[in-house]
Amino acid sequence: MAGPLGVSHLLLFSKSSTGNTNLRLALVPKGPTLHFRVEKYSLCKDVQKSSRHPTGGGKEYLSPPLLVMNNFFSQDADDAGMRPVPRHLETLATTVFQSLFPPISPQITPLSSVRRVLLLNRELPKSTSTARSIDESKYVVNARHYAIVTKPTGLSKGVRRISVVGRTSKERRSRMAMPNLGKLEDVADYIADPSVAGAGYTSGSENEMETDAEVEISNTNPLRACDAKHRGVAPDGEIKNHLNGVRIHKRAVRLVELGPRMKLRMTKVEEGVCGGKVIWHEYLSKSESEVREMEKIWELRKREKAERKRVQKENVERSRYRKTSDEKNVNIVHEDFSDDRAGYDSENWDSEEPEVEEWVQL
Repeated sequence: MAGPLGVSHLLLFSKSSTGNTNLRLALVPKGPTLHFRVEKYSLCKDVQKSSRHPTGGGKEYLSPPLLVMNNFFSQDADDAGMRPVPRHLETLATTVFQSLFPPISPQITPLSSVRRVLLLNRELPKSTSTARSIDESKYVVNARHYAIVTKPTGLSKGVRRISVVGRTSKERRSRMAMPNLGKLEDVADYIADPSVAGAGYTSGSENEMETDAEVEISNTNPLRACDAKHRGVAPDGEIKNHLNGVRIHKRAVRLVELGPRMKLRMTKVEEGVCGGKVIWHEYLSKSESEVREMEKIWELRKREKAERKRVQKENVERSRYRKTSDEKNVNIVHEDFSDDRAGYDSENWDSEEPEVEEWVQL
């Protein structure tokens, strides 16, 4: 049912009798399957509680996240004795993680649709000698999940609060409170005094922002109708490009963690969906002769499986043929029986006609 339902991946969490939490990442319908041991994890609710300003639960999950992967290919020598993790395993793991989400094209994908980012960082083994140890053969991946939050730059908290409340929708405006300026003589007292609402321009730490975190976003949304007095004035934090007629916003990008956090350690890779030939195992290693013996066993199993499928297909076709032939025979017998009934009634009707005529003559 994976195909009709549009399911491409299966993420199966389980807990062993010893208390270990495991994760199986399988591609359907033919595999492969990556087995991980969850060494450390934090739930979403725990991450939300530890955050000062938690976010989430909105429209972030309506679009796929941006996938960022790091250190998935090691820079060690290509020699099999010097490389703790084989190259084909790194390529396979990279392909499986990349196929989790649809690709994003920078030329086509709108920037406003990218609301989340998933960070996958592989911990490279630290080799202290030429000998291969157990720690060097580990394949560990750390997963972090963040929401992308943007805010206009160049504005203090108080001014940004007034600007946002004035431009948001009615539903969001009902949840946001406009600051009370009734006790002030001038709006300059609210802007210039840092002690008022703690949001004045004189607070340098509040407006200080790294230039690397600033991006310019072109706004293609239609402008609201306004009067002639404010028609040529650009909103706060917005720059008008007079040459191209495009409005450009300067915004600061910040990541807010959504959770969960996971530290995954790969233990086994199987060829099929939760079964099949073992491609790689962390704890078990086989010699070349044992690998050849296992290959022969798997080839024999494949031939036996193909033979069972062929016999099963022949049995199904034979049963269908018998069913259709039995239905045809039943139809033929029914037609013959109906013809006999019709002939019997006509003969009896013909035999009774002379008796009626003789009775009329008498």
